[in-house]
Amino acid sequence: MRARALVATACGALLFVGVGDPAPAQSLVLEQRIELASVQGRIDHMALDADGQRLFIAALASDSLEVVDLRAGRRVDRITSLHEPQGVLYLESLKRLIVANGAGGGVQAFTDGKPPVTVSQASLDDADNLRLDPLNGDVYVGAGKALVALEPNTLRILLRINLAGHPESFQIEPSGGKIYVNVPGARHIAVVDRKRGKVDATWPLEGAARNFPMALDETSHQLFVVTRSPALFIAFDTDAGKEVARIPVCSDADELFHDESRHQLYVVCGEGQIDVVRGGSGRYAVAEHVSTAPGARTGLFVPGLSTLFVAVPARGGSTAEIRAYRIR
Repeated sequence: MRARALVATACGALLFVGVGDPAPAQSLVLEQRIELASVQGRIDHMALDADGQRLFIAALASDSLEVVDLRAGRRVDRITSLHEPQGVLYLESLKRLIVANGAGGGVQAFTDGKPPVTVSQASLDDADNLRLDPLNGDVYVGAGKALVALEPNTLRILLRINLAGHPESFQIEPSGGKIYVNVPGARHIAVVDRKRGKVDATWPLEGAARNFPMALDETSHQLFVVTRSPALFIAFDTDAGKEVARIPVCSDADELFHDESRHQLYVVCGEGQIDVVRGGSGRYAVAEHVSTAPGARTGLFVPGLSTLFVAVPARGGSTAEIRAYRIR
């Protein structure tokens, strides 16, 4: 008779597993690797051109924007002479690429065959994350100590919402009127009324700091953040404005994605791991640990492709690359 061992699941339940039985299948499967030769140092955020099947990667330390053809599985172009590109957003309706530069370049817009439109650094210092407002088409960027709304054609500043510190990840309600903003310097989440352009409330993070990644489940009225000190996944009830759950997760996280169809979240961590979090109604658990590579803490989840792209920086003689994980 095959020997059996007693093990604990991520939810705390106990199961008997046969010694020598294959490990449970992971929901994330490495499907493709795309090399980014000559890209050195830190890689930041990504965006997708769904129609053209192009992936855009902000290579911050190389001052470049890398363009990958997903059909061909290779890099096909790059935009150079940027200034620490951090955020990137592709506007399908305008066929326009928006890049936020962390140092000296402000926000730039690129359209095929045309010179870039630019908002200067003096107006937008330390431009970082970019988001599209699904209700009116405005572009929001976190810069300096403010959340700034831009007109997408001209990048003209429409609105500046002052915050208590530099904004990191922020999430815009697709149908509601709120924007939730991580402000790690103030150790809180700022709740912005985007119709009035004002901060309505702040939700403190008790016993936790360095809240960088964020995700939103508007349907279930849940907001999720991950902190680095300590490494925690924290869920908030957006109706009550209260924390409802917290669990330990992998360290040095910079991305968090909510997969609505599978009712799970992906925490992308620089320690070289993706944690898959499942649960709901204030009860969450890490269901899977998926190994990646040291320093691989940024990525992009594309629901339509059932794929999580993860950026792996060059280290120890290895070449930087994009890894595509198919979600089963």
